[in-house]
Amino acid sequence: MIAALADTISALYKSRWQIESFFKTIKQHLRIKTFIGTNKNAVMCQIWTAMIAILLLQYLKNKAKNDWHMSNLVTFIRIHLMSYIDLWTWMNQGVDKAHSPPNFAQA
Repeated sequence: MIAALADTISALYKSRWQIESFFKTIKQHLRIKTFIGTNKNAVMCQIWTAMIAILLLQYLKNKAKNDWHMSNLVTFIRIHLMSYIDLWTWMNQGVDKAHSPPNFAQA
């Protein structure tokens, strides 16, 4: 009985810690300090958007050949958000090799 209770408490704490870690990641990397809206729908939209953004960033981090730190990846993507670059070349070889003018003849 006591072992089952200890396992339940351990599982609850582990779940809580994962939620805390997620919100810490959102605050650190996405610069979300407060919720924009106060109603349930606004908060849920912001949480889902943050989850999608973190998922995409984690996917890029895992697929890249270079070992990116999440904070560096977020910063460089924020800087080059409006630049025309080949994403995978940029992720694997750096910014200098990824800059190329758009070739609209092939599009």
